[in-house]
Amino acid sequence: MKVKVGDKIPEWEMKSVSADRMATMAAILRDPCPFHWDRDVVDKQFGIGKRTVNQGLVGIGYMVNMVHSWSGENSIKSMKMGFPVPLVLDDDHVIAKGEVIAVKPEENGQLAECNIWLEKEGERLLDGMVSVFIS
Repeated sequence: MKVKVGDKIPEWEMKSVSADRMATMAAILRDPCPFHWDRDVVDKQFGIGKRTVNQGLVGIGYMVNMVHSWSGENSIKSMKMGFPVPLVLDDDHVIAKGEVIAVKPEENGQLAECNIWLEKEGERLLDGMVSVFIS
């Protein structure tokens, strides 16, 4: 596959972020933060209703799924992420998106620098950059 600046990475969609998966991930990670499983604590702390907050790393995982679907496993060479203020909440419909911003020839392929982000209704929830080897 050959890529060029301006190419869009095919979107990856999570139609409904799962509260059960958040709680499971918190247990696996031994994450003591109740925001991932206790709706009452979230409502009291943030005043956003009784919805749990998705772990940032899980949101990053959605974007990794997008990149791997596009360029194959083991293609990511580096990644830098930022966490804007909006939260990913249970039951949100989120979409991972990306765009190629630079391409360098490499032996047996290309190194593509890409902007990537996770959004809900046009609002960016996570954003970053990824370097991907395209063979």
